[in-house]
Amino acid sequence: MDKGNKSKTWMSEFFLLGLSSDWGTQISLFVLFLAMYFVTLVGNTVIVLLIRLDSRLHTPMYFFLSVLSFVDLCYANSIAPQMLVHLLSVHKSIPMHRCVLQLYMSLALGGSEFFLLGAMAYDRYVAVCHPLHYMVIMHGGLCLRLATGCLAAGFMNSLVETIITFRLPLCHNVINHFACETLAVLRLSCVDISFNKVMVAISGFLVIMLPCFLVLFSYAHIVAAILHICSTQGRHKAFGTCASHLTVVSMCFGATIFTYLGPRSSSSVEGEKMVALFYAVVAPMLNPLIYTLRNKEVMAALRKVVEKLRDEG
Repeated sequence: MDKGNKSKTWMSEFFLLGLSSDWGTQISLFVLFLAMYFVTLVGNTVIVLLIRLDSRLHTPMYFFLSVLSFVDLCYANSIAPQMLVHLLSVHKSIPMHRCVLQLYMSLALGGSEFFLLGAMAYDRYVAVCHPLHYMVIMHGGLCLRLATGCLAAGFMNSLVETIITFRLPLCHNVINHFACETLAVLRLSCVDISFNKVMVAISGFLVIMLPCFLVLFSYAHIVAAILHICSTQGRHKAFGTCASHLTVVSMCFGATIFTYLGPRSSSSVEGEKMVALFYAVVAPMLNPLIYTLRNKEVMAALRKVVEKLRDEG
């Protein structure tokens, strides 16, 4: 590698093109995303606090839900604040170290969420297929190890991908994105990135497809078990315990597989922006709403807290 390329390896800052160059559009997006970010913060915080305070929610299912909500909170905070500031800024720059940290945290938290969804599918499989042994199998120690393993896997995968991304010599510092994202940063490189593309594909398989296979395996057995339940009420109850999780799984895995693992022609810079926007703003906002509005126990706990606050007031 020549000295010219070496000197271009280290950038002091990057410039993000964002979602639009039109000022009016940026203002509208700022108002919309600020409202969604606020709902995300409130919704996920409420779920974590409810599960923490209400003893009736101290079960494996709600333990994983509280971890998922915490991950959603952190994921939204890794991207949304900077994106909101840039929507009102003329100079949309981000220092090199913050870009590296943002990429690392978003990859780590996003990967952890996929693994958590896989662990939650296993939890639902045990609840429906082995109800009499549910609390014995899904004991506190196993739940804690599963959650820790999901987070560790997400952060380790992110560390590897971040290192191999930023070790490349970069010829440009203008990122066609609203955040530091792997494929967007790779396009700045002035050398062949075939190895990096292979690593991104391997990472995608490990982080997306392996949990997806676990989800499919779990729900195949869940459906089979539900079909063997004689009473209609029993079937509805069994399906009700899985409905919220299945909705979130379909939403999260579907968007990623379609964008990153689908035919190459379906992938584009704008498509990458949209799926990143979905995970940074939309999914963290929808997850608590889906789990809350479709869950009687969470709604009962919420009403209990509201009534208690009203009585104290």
